[in-house]
Amino acid sequence: MRTPDARRARWSLAAGLMVLTPMCAEYLAGYDDSTGDPFVLVASLMIFSPLYGAPALLIRETVRRLGLGWPEILALAAAFGVLQAGVIDQSLFSEGYRDIPYWEEMIRPTYVEPLGLAAHTALAFVGGHAIWSFGVPIALTEALAPRFSRTPWLRAPGLAAAVALYLAAATLVLTDHLRTESDHASAAQIGGALAVAALLALLALLRTVRARRRPGSPAPDVSPRRPPRPVAVAAAGLVAGLAFDLLPATWAGVAGGLALLALT
Repeated sequence: MRTPDARRARWSLAAGLMVLTPMCAEYLAGYDDSTGDPFVLVASLMIFSPLYGAPALLIRETVRRLGLGWPEILALAAAFGVLQAGVIDQSLFSEGYRDIPYWEEMIRPTYVEPLGLAAHTALAFVGGHAIWSFGVPIALTEALAPRFSRTPWLRAPGLAAAVALYLAAATLVLTDHLRTESDHASAAQIGGALAVAALLALLALLRTVRARRRPGSPAPDVSPRRPPRPVAVAAAGLVAGLAFDLLPATWAGVAGGLALLALT
């Protein structure tokens, strides 16, 4: 039974994830001139919290309700990353996004003409969303309350509200992109992005089917092994994160990024 205190704790965690997610996704990178403007940063949460926080909540709730684990969280996060970069803001397929001066230099070395995208930015955008936009805030928020880290936080009305907020924010961003940018993704590119996102989601949910066929299988996140020390995790994460960010926008950098992601 859900007591009032437990209900408040779950709602607090859900609200905290909604606010933390855009900070990890947008603000900590410090790439925009709004970084030094507190008013703009706070006001932007009106868009960024539904755009990033709602998917983080939906990913987390789906996985925890189905009894899945972190591989599935990251697969669903990557699916939302493909949707974000390929369909909503369409930066994945842009050759001159928002007049960013270094955009051409960033995409040309690994540009794949038939697909209309650069391998470097595809890896950076999708991997960045999977890890920083969704994975990290989910992990941090769950760590604040281990008692509730494996239990659902929202009921059907809360989930419906998250879906509605996400669709509203995504529609607003897409409409703004189509109105202000001249470089739009083609129908084939959008279809391909949707197909990749659907495949990632399917791969994440396949584990549920396999687990139901084998009722005696252990929970995905339960392991008898002793976890590594927090200091070691922090140091390894810092090194890996810096190494990934410092890789050049070349095919060698893409190969190094893929190897680093596989290793971590």
